[in-house]
Amino acid sequence: MKVLLRSDVNGVGRRGDVVEVKSGYARNFLLPTGAALIANETMEVQGSSMRKARDLRDAKSREAAEVQRALIEKSSIQIAARSGANGRLFGSVTESDVVNAIRTATNISLDRHMISMTEHLKELGIATVSATLFDGVVATVNVEIVAK
Repeated sequence: MKVLLRSDVNGVGRRGDVVEVKSGYARNFLLPTGAALIANETMEVQGSSMRKARDLRDAKSREAAEVQRALIEKSSIQIAARSGANGRLFGSVTESDVVNAIRTATNISLDRHMISMTEHLKELGIATVSATLFDGVVATVNVEIVAK
């Protein structure tokens, strides 16, 4: 069944796309939630206008993300944590701690899911953390963990 997506649906498509989905998925999820409309010949014009609006919005969001990336990368991020005599932390520094430190230093609010760390930081020193601000825009942040 061909449907026109009215909003972004993970694994299916983005707003304005005309996609082929299983009829049960369309009847039981996409249509009742308002995420899609049944596609016909006249829907192509509506879909192209949705795609154009989406592309404009994405371009503005990408530009804003580039500005945020420049601000984040040039700022110095410090996190104070309790540690033992050997430099090992009592606990760890998590994604939420990094987000709060970035918010304090740059006044930019991020979601903790945007931060990518291989594991939580457990020692004093400087660590490199990445933040995905937009699709394809990744900021590299140097986080310095100092003793409290």
